[in-house]
Amino acid sequence: MDNNSGRFTGQVAIVTGAGQGIGFEIARELCRQGAGVVLNDIDGDLTEKAVLAISGEGLLCRGCEGDVSDPHFIDKITKEAIQHFGKLTMAVANAGITLFGEFMSYTPAALQKVMQLNLAGSFFLAQATARAIISQQSGGSILFMSSVTGHQAHKNLAAYGMTKAALEMLAKSLVVELSEYNINVNAIAPGATLTERTLNDPDYINTWSRITPMGRPATVTDISNAALFLLSPHSRHITGQSLVVDGGWTSVSPSPY
Repeated sequence: MDNNSGRFTGQVAIVTGAGQGIGFEIARELCRQGAGVVLNDIDGDLTEKAVLAISGEGLLCRGCEGDVSDPHFIDKITKEAIQHFGKLTMAVANAGITLFGEFMSYTPAALQKVMQLNLAGSFFLAQATARAIISQQSGGSILFMSSVTGHQAHKNLAAYGMTKAALEMLAKSLVVELSEYNINVNAIAPGATLTERTLNDPDYINTWSRITPMGRPATVTDISNAALFLLSPHSRHITGQSLVVDGGWTSVSPSPY
């Protein structure tokens, strides 16, 4: 029997951007370990398929399609979590967008889109979740999804990397604001990870296996294991931290190009 099978019993989480990839795996593992989860994705079909897959295992999962770059939608999803499950104790701000582009030609519209989802979406999800946790006096956890591009420069990702570095600073800043309410706030910075999106590149596995010291890119399970640790009772005294999960790539940082 898995010793972790019930470690999130009685907990309720929102996981954004969870129709597939890392977000889906985090949502599924939270459910498997006892949590009730509201799974969000902007894509309605992906949301429905993800919820059916998890609910098909007999687990507590509810879908909520929508755009978390919209603060009004964030209010909706937090209220839905509380109405359906009775409370809200955790949030994983996984939704984000990667818009590649050279610095000299990057447009205001592209920058605004990246900033609004990656930063504002995460900021206001954390705010809404913290308000719920404080009103419940329950304590809880908030997790931001950063990236190795917030640690090391990456070609054509200046805007994206800027938002990811900012999320790590947000996690530190919220220590001052939220620790008194028994809310810990951390970030994970994944490196190259095998997802439905990255596997569209036929060279992805070979390229990142060659330049990653551990010899392979991460799997979604590698990232979800780290996420669940930082959300779990085992990390209650860890807050304001950023955990890099990249097989050692940031130690050497060779370019994939």
